[in-house]
Amino acid sequence: MKASFQMAFLAIEIILTFYSNVLEDSLMVKFLLFIITAVLIAMGVTKLANNLLPADKDFVASGEEDTI
Repeated sequence: MKASFQMAFLAIEIILTFYSNVLEDSLMVKFLLFIITAVLIAMGVTKLANNLLPADKDFVASGEEDTI
């Protein structure tokens, strides 16, 4: 698990370095790539947190509520 995190961060650093060198003149393109990268990282962290953390026992889905 630790090695996969290290490989992911290394890949992210290489990709961001490539984007920075190729597109250093266009601020708008850099901003859009930053937004896309931030969204992808947020989605990955959310998915990882959902897989690693236990389910919330207090949460009840709308279809599973007991009516009295």
